[in-house]
Amino acid sequence: MIGPRWADAALDDVLGRVAGTRAEVGERFPLHADPDTGRWVTTARGAWTGGFWAGLLWLLARRTGAEEDRAAAAACTARLAEWVDADTATRGLILWYGTALAADDAVARELRIRAARACAAAFDPELGAVPWGSAFGGPRTLVRVDGAPGMAPLLAAAGPAGERAAAAHLERHLDLCLRGDGVVLPAWQVERETGPRVREDPPVGWSRGRAWLLLAAADAVHRPTVPPGTRQRCAAAAELLARGPTRAAARLVPYDRESGHESGTGGPLDTSAAAITAVALLKLGHAPGPLAGRHRERAVAILRRLTDAHLTRAGGNRPGGMLLDGCHDAGRDVATRHELVWGDFFLAVGLAALTGRVDVREL
Repeated sequence: MIGPRWADAALDDVLGRVAGTRAEVGERFPLHADPDTGRWVTTARGAWTGGFWAGLLWLLARRTGAEEDRAAAAACTARLAEWVDADTATRGLILWYGTALAADDAVARELRIRAARACAAAFDPELGAVPWGSAFGGPRTLVRVDGAPGMAPLLAAAGPAGERAAAAHLERHLDLCLRGDGVVLPAWQVERETGPRVREDPPVGWSRGRAWLLLAAADAVHRPTVPPGTRQRCAAAAELLARGPTRAAARLVPYDRESGHESGTGGPLDTSAAAITAVALLKLGHAPGPLAGRHRERAVAILRRLTDAHLTRAGGNRPGGMLLDGCHDAGRDVATRHELVWGDFFLAVGLAALTGRVDVREL
């Protein structure tokens, strides 16, 4: 075993929670759980988070080696197939993270290739990206930061055309969503007649927006299929994003709104943004350069804070292994201090990477 004992123990807790959740939800997909009882709100199709549930099941299967767990992970991944042709850039989140940990599973591999080809076909040359899409309502021609992570490695599975689309998709998101001073503008609507304009939802200062863009940039640094110029730009963007916003950079677990701390009230925390950030920093910790060690140290500090201060222990009225204080949508007052399935996923990936059970660069 490589890595600290606390990380291995915490990973056991999180994956124990995964096993319990599987028994509770059956063939449905968990979305967020009540912080007091641990009961899940579920969806039938998984929405944009379904891939994270499949990924957690694959992590459990890797941990136990049990055929029952592997079969459950494979069955869940197969249920993601209906998202292959959905009009949404969140196919990167759904179909990359839902298949990347599946090792040699033939169904997952075929699903990833089909999804890659569908996303490559959906690439819009005028927009310069795979559109955010209409699957969840609203305008179709958006560029949003949560459409960036997972999309580049997914597109690469489509061959040279997919690789070119992946590079353009990354470049377009950096063009629009990252200002030179490090401020992240999470969403843009692009009209062919009037050009791009910033949207108010998600808001500027959304901490998960920074985390998603950091993850996409950090991931590209390790992708040989990404052209050198784009990799260099992503590396520079990742360093800028990793510094965090002014005055909030010292927080290991950010507020849902990066500007919230200025009023003194702070607003809800978002542990899921912290977990995403930790995985991105672990990726940067494998990159060449003088800051690699610092990135890894900060990732470890974030993961330790999450496990010490926000992860439930067994006993009492709720299960152990729940990552609490995730904020799904503060503006709509939806699940603002809850366990979130994607927060669990990125925490589990980070802990698995620390203990040598996952190479974070494979994600």
